[in-house]
Amino acid sequence: MERHIDFLEWLELDMAIKILTCLDDSADLIRASAVSRYWQNIVVSNGLSKQLCMRTFPQLACITRVVEPSHDNSAEREHRAYASLLRALTAFPLTYCIANPVSASSTDHYPQESIMNTLDPRDTIRNRGSYWSSKGSNDPETPETLIYSLTASLCIITEINLHPFQALFQPEFPIYSSRFVRFRMGHPKSSKELSCDFMEAQECADDKFIWTYTSQMFPVVQANRLQRFKLPEPIICIGGYLQIELLGRVQKQAADDKYYVCVAHVQAIGRQLSPAFSVEFSERLNDVTLKYNAGEFGLAVSRGDNGSLSTSLVPVQAPRQLAWGNLQDFMHMIQAHGDGGAYEWVDDDEEFDPVFII
Repeated sequence: MERHIDFLEWLELDMAIKILTCLDDSADLIRASAVSRYWQNIVVSNGLSKQLCMRTFPQLACITRVVEPSHDNSAEREHRAYASLLRALTAFPLTYCIANPVSASSTDHYPQESIMNTLDPRDTIRNRGSYWSSKGSNDPETPETLIYSLTASLCIITEINLHPFQALFQPEFPIYSSRFVRFRMGHPKSSKELSCDFMEAQECADDKFIWTYTSQMFPVVQANRLQRFKLPEPIICIGGYLQIELLGRVQKQAADDKYYVCVAHVQAIGRQLSPAFSVEFSERLNDVTLKYNAGEFGLAVSRGDNGSLSTSLVPVQAPRQLAWGNLQDFMHMIQAHGDGGAYEWVDDDEEFDPVFII
C-alpha cells in the first residue's frame, strides 16, 4: 500500500497554523478540519474558525463565551458555533428585519405623525398621510434620530432603505427629506431602561444604548421614492437595535417658515439569525454570551436561500399600496402593533383599503 505523508506534520506548529489561517472561507476551514485528526486538532484547538469570524465581523469581539447545550468541550463548541455563524451569512434567507419602533428624537403631532407610521408601507390610511414628522426648527442643521428594535438580538444587516415623505396636501407638494443619513447598531445599556414607553412619553432614547457600529454618511435625494443604502459590507448587529440618524434639513414648511424632516417608510434588510443564534447580556458580569442551537441551524440551512426576500413582512413596491395579494402580509404587520386595537374593513368605491382603527 502506498504511504501518504501529511506535509503539515513535517512543519513547525506555528507554520501550520499560519498556512491554515490563510483560508478565508468557513467551508474551506471545515473541509480542512476533516482531512485528519491532526488537521482537526490544529483548527479546533487554536480557534481558527473564531479568528476567521472575528476578521470578517469585528463587531463579534465583544462575545466573551459561547453556549451550545449539546457540547461540553469548549474548543469544539466555539469551532462549531463560529463556523456555523460564518455560513449563516449566505445560507440564511434575506428578510425584513425591523420589528418595532422604539423612539423618535422629536414628533410634531403625536400620535398622528408617530414613528409607528414608518412601518406601514401605504401612502395613506383613511385618507390621511402615513408618515413620521419631526418638530420644526429654524436651524437646517438640526439632526433627528429614529430608533427601532430588530426581529432578533443577532441579525446580519446588508442594506437600509428610506422613503422621504412628500406632502401632497400642501402647496407645491414639498418633499421633507434630510440631506444625509447615517446608521448605528447596538444594544441597550440596561434592559431596565427600556421599560419606558418612549413613544408615548415622546422622549428620545438615544442615550439608552451602546452603539457598536456606525456607518458612513449617505446622501439622501429629495425625491418621493424608496432610497436604498447598501452597507459597504454586511454588519452583525449584536443586541438587535437600529438607529437612523437624519442629518440636515432641506425643506421649509410654508405655514411657519421652519425646517422639517418627514419619513414615510423605512426598511432594514438582512438575515435574521435567531433561533439558531442569539446573544445574552449580563450587566453584572459585563458578559456577552453567544448561544448556538445546532438543530435550528440545520433547519434554517435546509430551507435554503432562494435569492429573493422573505415575505414575512410587507415589502415596499412603488406605489406604496396594498392589494389583495398582500392581505396575509398586511395582517402580520398590523398584529405587530400589539395594542389591542380593533380592525374593520372600510368600503371604498375606488379601491380596497383595509384600515386599522386606533
